[in-house]
Amino acid sequence: MSTSSNHIPKTQEELKAEWELIQQAQQQPRAFGPLYRRYHEPIFRFIYKRTGDESLSADLCSQVFLKAMQNLGSYEFRGLAFGAWLYRLASNEIAQFFRKNRRHRVVHIEEQQLQLLQDEMEIEDKIGLEFRYKQMQEIIEQLKAEEVQILELRFFESRPFKEVGEILDITENNAKVKVYRLLQKMKKMLKKLA
Repeated sequence: MSTSSNHIPKTQEELKAEWELIQQAQQQPRAFGPLYRRYHEPIFRFIYKRTGDESLSADLCSQVFLKAMQNLGSYEFRGLAFGAWLYRLASNEIAQFFRKNRRHRVVHIEEQQLQLLQDEMEIEDKIGLEFRYKQMQEIIEQLKAEEVQILELRFFESRPFKEVGEILDITENNAKVKVYRLLQKMKKMLKKLA
């Protein structure tokens, strides 16, 4: 087990140790520090990937941790890292911001993520990557905010279905179904563009 404060727990032993930290923080707010240090950077990056604005991301990240501290007493351990709950709070803050300000979401797609998505959609790359990238950007712009979020969590951040479900407050099986349906929808949209 890593002793780094930025280490995200993955094993049952690490999750149990994190749960003990959370329980301490529920009793004494000063004990929240190690959790904050562990998750601040990943949560900030998560938000920044969706806003593309460093200052806005810092503000939203602050809101996430403020709400986390305010609601820590109601947090329940569900066998996942504490981060899954924080990502859900961050997702809600992002969605609320975009609803309130009617701004467009930013979606960053890297080449390897595009390749992974193509592989998942079982698309042969017969055309250039640059052209495919433009097609995928067009398709993503047409998706609903919830669909984009599923895409980001599963493919751009490589989160397991269980964690995707926890962040979206749905079951793991429901997350799998939503991903499958989304891929089918995107395949159809891609065929129309071809």
